[in-house]
Amino acid sequence: MNDRNPYQAPEAPLPSAPPALDPAEVLAGRGERLGASLVDGVISLLIFLPLAALTGYFGKVMAAARGGDAMSLLAMAGYVALVFVVVQGDPLARTGQTWGKKLLSIRIVDLHGELPPLWRLIVLRYLPTQLLSLVPVAGNVYALLDALFIFRQDKRCLHDILAGTQVVNVRR
Repeated sequence: MNDRNPYQAPEAPLPSAPPALDPAEVLAGRGERLGASLVDGVISLLIFLPLAALTGYFGKVMAAARGGDAMSLLAMAGYVALVFVVVQGDPLARTGQTWGKKLLSIRIVDLHGELPPLWRLIVLRYLPTQLLSLVPVAGNVYALLDALFIFRQDKRCLHDILAGTQVVNVRR
């Protein structure tokens, strides 16, 4: 007689887990990550808003939107991205930290605990989020999914998965 149970769950190989972190590096908490993001947002606004007011940015955006000029809107989104890189690029390149992450003692590392190159952080971690935010509805859906991914066991958001990164506490 066959001992196989027809009600038994099928067996399947599980995907391998990412390499274990150094015991001294603990994944950053959700609250720390949210706090760092809020600090970064405030810093960006404090720098961007005066520049935007001085350069007539908002009027140009409204004119481009009324005229349906997608290229102008994309160029202006590039302006916002440039401000981000100027403000956050140096600390990101040197330590894997934005100013908000530095303030809250967390940093971005790759899955091996190493500092990822700046190009990977910009092109894979930040740029897709910025570009998708320009697309009506899809940008909102992506933003929601990205934020909800933080509740996974490994606390990695969608932008972390795209870039192959994770956020850890800085060794104290």
